[in-house]
Amino acid sequence: MATTERKLPTYDELPKFKDFSGCAWEVWGKDDQLGTINLLTDDVVSEAAKEIRSGKAICLNWPIQFPDKPAFGRIPPKHEIIFKADRGAVHDDLLHINTQSGTQWDGLKHFGLLKHGLFYQGTPASFFKNGEIRIEDPTDIDPELIKFGIHNWAQHGICGRGVLLDMVKFYSEANGGRLPYDPMTTHAVPAADLIACAQKQGVTFRRGDILLIRVGFIQRYYGGTQEERNSIAQKPETFAGIEQSEDMKRFLWDNHFAAVASDQPALERWPPPAGTPHLHQTILGLWGMPIGEFFDLEALSKQCAETGRYTFFFSSWPLNVLGGIASPPNAAAYF
Repeated sequence: MATTERKLPTYDELPKFKDFSGCAWEVWGKDDQLGTINLLTDDVVSEAAKEIRSGKAICLNWPIQFPDKPAFGRIPPKHEIIFKADRGAVHDDLLHINTQSGTQWDGLKHFGLLKHGLFYQGTPASFFKNGEIRIEDPTDIDPELIKFGIHNWAQHGICGRGVLLDMVKFYSEANGGRLPYDPMTTHAVPAADLIACAQKQGVTFRRGDILLIRVGFIQRYYGGTQEERNSIAQKPETFAGIEQSEDMKRFLWDNHFAAVASDQPALERWPPPAGTPHLHQTILGLWGMPIGEFFDLEALSKQCAETGRYTFFFSSWPLNVLGGIASPPNAAAYF
């Protein structure tokens, strides 16, 4: 299997970059634009396909309309239906979204090393063109214009073995059936708890796994008032998420996950403690690992609990936008 084809460095073996530890820019080569998606080889995907036994498929995408009032100052999704009356029975529709307002993959151009103004592979922020990007001739595409775009993952696919860590279930069972934190407030989920949850679920990680972490935001959103839902866009962002720590970085890198996603708006605890760098800087900027947010893991968590299976085949095909920053994942789990 591909899992034994090449030895990868551990987190502690990765070189430092200035004030950051764990720089993986040399792991896949200086011209790489896939990051940890390189782990999803044909052999890894073929082995993962053995997870499909019953054929049951579960959607992992929140409807594109939610949240109606997004966080981080992003525009609300707009869906317009156009009836072409002159043709009798024809509709078109228009969709205008920020690709990170709802269920999403953060791409390599989304978040870099803030203090240094650098993105993946040490690429300066000034390298990228901003504003409207138009490409008219499909036979004459400037590779520099679209470098590190989401199309790289879209054309490769993010498909492999998925693993759910249901932290909501894990914490609730240990706390009398109640979640001991509010997913809409700043709260850290430590690496030790992720490991303990995996052990309780009977999960053993494999190289190239796509890690999904249920922390509780989607459940909280449905259970809240409309005033609470609207407040996401009206107040400083505070969300539960994985902790920003060296232990967390070692957990994510040393297990060699191909991607990591959560039902939370920011994956990591938000905001980070004062003086602590965002984990996005390491995961995206230093490793090139896709970050998924706002994944709807509610139906998946029920299926996993009912079957006792927390591994499955995961499929995701982002929008094939040349040079794109992020994308809805078009993701599903198959049992």
